Amino acid sequence: MLELTMATVAEAEAGATAGMLMADAPSEPGAVLRVGRDKSVCRLSTPDDWLFVSRVHLEFLCGPEGTWQVTWLRGSQPDPSSEVRLVMGEYAQPLAYGGTVPLPRGGSGEIIIQDRTAPRSVNVGFYHEV
Repeated sequence: MLELTMATVAEAEAGATAGMLMADAPSEPGAVLRVGRDKSVCRLSTPDDWLFVSRVHLEFLCGPEGTWQVTWLRGSQPDPSSEVRLVMGEYAQPLAYGGTVPLPRGGSGEIIIQDRTAPRSVNVGFYHEV
C-alpha cells in the first residue's frame, strides 16, 4: 500500500500546522494516485487558484512488481512555474519536468512542489507499506 499525505503551505501559514489531506492505494500493478488541481481525476487536490500546480501535476503509479514510481507530468506550458524535489531523510534530488523516479520499496519521504514566483508549496509525504 502507498499512503500519501498532502499539505499546502503559503508564507502566511509557514510554521502553522496546515490541514492535511490523505489518500492511499494498494500496491497492485496499475494502481494510480494523482496530485493536482483537477478534483475529477486527482485524489489529492490543491487550491484552484494555485496555478503553479498543473491540473494533473504528479502521478504515482504501481508497477508489475508492486513497486511505485512518481512522474512529474508535463503540463500545457513548455516551462513549468514550479520546481519539484524528492526528499528522503538527508537525501534530496530535483525531479525533472516530465521525469520519473522510482520510490524505495518500504520507504518514506516527501515530494515538494515549490512555486517559483511566490513563497508557497505543496508538500506530499509518502509511505510505502510493504
